[in-house]
Amino acid sequence: MIIKKQTRLRGEIDIPGDKSISHRAIMIGSLAAGTTRIRHFLTGADCLSTISCFRKMGIQIEQRSDEILVHGKGLHGLMPPKAILDAGNSGTTTRLMSGILAGQRFDSQIDGDASLRARPMKRIMEPLTQMGAEIKSVSGEAKLPLLLSGRTFPLHAITYHSPIASAQVKSCILFAGMYADGETSVAEPVVSRNHTEVMLNSFGAKVTTQNRTAAIAPEPVLTARDIMVPGDISSAAYFLAAGLITPESEILLKAVGMNPTRDGMLRVLREMGADITVLNRNDEAEPYADLLVRTSSLKGTVIEGDIIPSLIDELPMLAVLAAFAEGKTIIRDAKELRVKESDRIISVTNGLAAMGADVVPTEDGMIIQGGKPLHGGIIDSCLDHRIAMSFAVAGTVCEGDQKIKGADCVKISYPDFYDHLNKLSES
Repeated sequence: MIIKKQTRLRGEIDIPGDKSISHRAIMIGSLAAGTTRIRHFLTGADCLSTISCFRKMGIQIEQRSDEILVHGKGLHGLMPPKAILDAGNSGTTTRLMSGILAGQRFDSQIDGDASLRARPMKRIMEPLTQMGAEIKSVSGEAKLPLLLSGRTFPLHAITYHSPIASAQVKSCILFAGMYADGETSVAEPVVSRNHTEVMLNSFGAKVTTQNRTAAIAPEPVLTARDIMVPGDISSAAYFLAAGLITPESEILLKAVGMNPTRDGMLRVLREMGADITVLNRNDEAEPYADLLVRTSSLKGTVIEGDIIPSLIDELPMLAVLAAFAEGKTIIRDAKELRVKESDRIISVTNGLAAMGADVVPTEDGMIIQGGKPLHGGIIDSCLDHRIAMSFAVAGTVCEGDQKIKGADCVKISYPDFYDHLNKLSES
């Protein structure tokens, strides 16, 4: 994909549905009694992998033009899959579904593409094993493929102290806790996104939270409901950034999710001097609002500590944005970036260096000295959707053409990304 410099970006964008919430709606809807209707579902490749996996376990899922219908069969209604459950590129599918599969009375196997096979699974294997689940890695390296054997009924309730703040780990354990013999709880060093807790409670489960600990009571009776998926703030991040750094720009982003465990990027952008106005806020279980962003003069900042889990997926875009800000930006405490779809610390620093930026990688982040004129380069996306989109945004303001290798990987989370970017440039 070749991205050319733009003189301005203007218009409205309907941000695609939140990926995290879309995954969970399929999973929990499958375990609920009745038909769950999901509007504004994200039809990216990752979420379609989740649909495919649950169809293989006997769940009827209808994809209509304006909604998804999940005909759930209750907590114990899944059927033994006749084929390997292929999670594609989706870590969320793999880790969350493992918690559900650990409580079933049948054997199953999960696999994925080459990128997913490289991602760590020990973080879920250890707590599930503590609960009595039989889960092992075919390779013996705590990576995909994973084999789960239906042998332990029920699972053992545990109190797990997670060494990392990870919504995927937390959700995996909470899902397994539905099939346990007592209350299961997860304590985190920092609170991660809470979409699982919010949605489970809305379906009728009993999930309680206190400080950094979430707990679930076993054997919940889940009842189907209608779900409106808000726009994904991780997808909105690219157009927030584009609107801030492209001259004479004004972009309205519609119905963006404003969950307080996910809004870290907005807090950081305001510290950097961003002109962002929140409009038409709707405070449902998953709050959302329209965001109006205008061109701004940005300054460097320090991003570290407790805020990191609330913006971990937005850090590649923030790092690229920092190269266009005045002064130094330091990112710390983000070692988790090394085990995403790519090593995002390396992917981002290599991309910025190709554009002529002053950037130094560290073990848990990077240091970016902003304000230096940047030029277009040849960017290797590493088949990582967030790297491709971050550097596409950079291409709208740098001198010369920005060439992105493997640019089609955006289909994982934002299939219409390039069309939306072109729409704004033509307004």
